[in-house]
This record gives sequence, C-alpha cells and structure tokens, in this order.
Amino acid sequence: MVTVLEILGGLSLSAWIYLFIFHGRFWRADQFLSQKESALTSWPSVIAVVPARNEADVIDQSISSLLNQDYPGPFSIILVDDHSEDGTSDVAISCGQKHPKGTQLRIIHSEPLPSGWVGKMWAVNTGVTDALPQEPEYLWLTDADIQHQPQVLRDLVQKAEQQKLTLVSLMVMLHCKGLWERLLIPAFVFFFQKLYPFPQVNNPQSQISGAAGGCMLVRRTALEAAGGIASIKGEIIDDCALGQRLKKQGAIWLGLTKQSFSIRPYGGIHGVWKMVARSAFTQLHYSNLLLIGTLFGLAILYIVPPALILGYPWHHDFSAAILSLSAWVLMAITYIPTLRLYSQSFWQAVFLPVAGILYALMTFDSAFRYWRGKGGQWKGRSQAQTTP
Repeated sequence: MVTVLEILGGLSLSAWIYLFIFHGRFWRADQFLSQKESALTSWPSVIAVVPARNEADVIDQSISSLLNQDYPGPFSIILVDDHSEDGTSDVAISCGQKHPKGTQLRIIHSEPLPSGWVGKMWAVNTGVTDALPQEPEYLWLTDADIQHQPQVLRDLVQKAEQQKLTLVSLMVMLHCKGLWERLLIPAFVFFFQKLYPFPQVNNPQSQISGAAGGCMLVRRTALEAAGGIASIKGEIIDDCALGQRLKKQGAIWLGLTKQSFSIRPYGGIHGVWKMVARSAFTQLHYSNLLLIGTLFGLAILYIVPPALILGYPWHHDFSAAILSLSAWVLMAITYIPTLRLYSQSFWQAVFLPVAGILYALMTFDSAFRYWRGKGGQWKGRSQAQTTP
C-alpha cells in the first residue's frame, strides 16, 4: 500500500522533474548579452531616466557610471528627485560638476504624487515626459542604486537594434556579501527565473513576459504605443507589467549580467524580507486562494524533501525517503548554475530548502501586511491597494 509520505515524496520529485525538463530551461541561467565587438554603423539616441528617492549614499557611484558610458551615439541622463530628504540632488549636482561629461546630466524634481500612482512610476513618468520632446529612439530606465560598467549601454542598444526588440532588460547582480545575502539573494534570482523563465520570455512565440526594473532599455515608439508609463501607473511590480505591455508591441529580451550591479547592501535578512514582502502578495493578485496554493507548492518543493529525509529515524518509510532524496538532489542540481553566477560554492545548493522556507514566510507576511492595510510599503509609502 502506498503511504501518505510516499505520495508527498512522489509529488515533490515529480514537481522537480517537471521544472528540470519542461519549465523553459529556466535553471540554466544562460541568457547573457553578447560581449562581441559592436557591429552597428550608426548609433541611435538614448536618454537615461533615473528615479531617485533618498539615494544620497549611492547616487554619486550610480550617476558616475552612467556618465562613464562609452556609448558612441547621442546620450544624456535625466535624474528625477522624488522628494528626497537626504540631499540626493546636491550629491548628484556635485557629481555632474566634477565629471568631464557632466553636461549630459539634468536634474529635475517630481511634482506631488497624484492619486492612483505608485511613487516610483510617477517619478519615471516625470522623467520620460521631460525626455519625449527630444524624441530619443530609446529610453534607458535604470535605478539610482545600480552601477553599470562602461560598455553596458552599447551592448543593450546593439542587442535591441540587431534583433528589433521593444525591450532589453537585465537582471543586475544583486548585493551578495553577508551571510544572509549569500543564503537568500542567489535563491531570489533562482526563484525569479523560475517565475519568469528567461528563455520563454525571450521567445516571441511564448505568452510569457517579464523584465527586471534595475535596467530596462525601452524603444520609445513601442512605449508610446503601449500607453506610456501611465498604463502601469498603479503597478507595484512595474517592471514585469511593462514587459507584458511591451511584448504585445514586439519581441522583448530579458537576461542576466555581471556588468551591472546593485551597490546598496540589504542590511541582513531584514532588508531582503522587506523587499520580498513589499510585492509577493501583489504577485498573487491579492488572492487568498492563490496564497494557499503558493504556500502548498512551496511546501511540496522545499519542505517535504528535507523533512522526510531528516525524519526517517522516526517514520522509517524508506521509499518516501528515497523519493525525497531524489527530489533534493534534483533541486540542488538546478540551483548550481545560479550559485555559480554569484561565485558561490556548489555545496550551498543543499541549503536551498532553508531559503525556500524563509521566502514562504515572507510571502505570508506580505499577505498579512496587506490585510493590515500596510501592503506595498517602500521608502515611506504604502502603495498596495487596501482590503475592502
């Protein structure tokens, strides 16, 4: 007779077999921009739009990296100060004044946040609106805590031009130095790839879309045809919402990079927890039913294998333990490419269940914050819709 534990172990193994073979090759972490010599003979105009709110500690590095781009075509930068209280604008002005290319930088200030807009999107819209009269062929939407190597814009534009893309987006390297970051950040990137399999996002025939908000090169005409930034004005997961709209206008591409990276530490588990709790329940469309299904799925994937293996001295179900061990091994195999991306040891793959459990708790906390009317909190604003 098949036991309940064998069924659970079998479900876990079946789920990992499906993810390994049939889920868009997400786990290979192999979608990268080409680093070949640029082949374009003419380079289109680009304006970078950088929304910034209380970024004084990182804005000098971020803006300097933009000014240091070796882009051959017309390029300028608009920094939108979103009511910062820490002197972000002053630091950015100083950066521009001391940099040889400082005239490429303009600093503007966003108006008070209108009803129905998420703060970041209002700041981005302010910058895009300011840029549109110049009719740039591309808008480079990048965050104020991201630092780019000098060739990044050149590579982005070359990709977009050669493949006629409406969007080229990079999942930047996230800060990954402390103990908690090493445990949680590669896992976060792994889960993001699982949720939005990059090869499927990059397949024009697939309905799957996605983007990473830290670095998005957007074709201006496609953005206008999609309704502009106003079409995603209330979206907390704004990058993926924009990717969805732009894929309706043409092919998009989402990839990984080691040339762009976040320069702000998360400050331990609290920073990562806050990042995930901000948007996890939004990803589930504020559905309690989807929340239950997600937590059940995370339990099957990440709790069942270690629980049945470590619990073998008590339940003595050998078949269940073997099924769970197979699931855990397959889980670890799929995780190794992402660990390599972050220069982490392969043996850390065995701890993915710990990260999975923590992310399940973060997801529940995201829902709990929403139920309390504090969903989507970020930089002092609560931006998620409230419960009826």
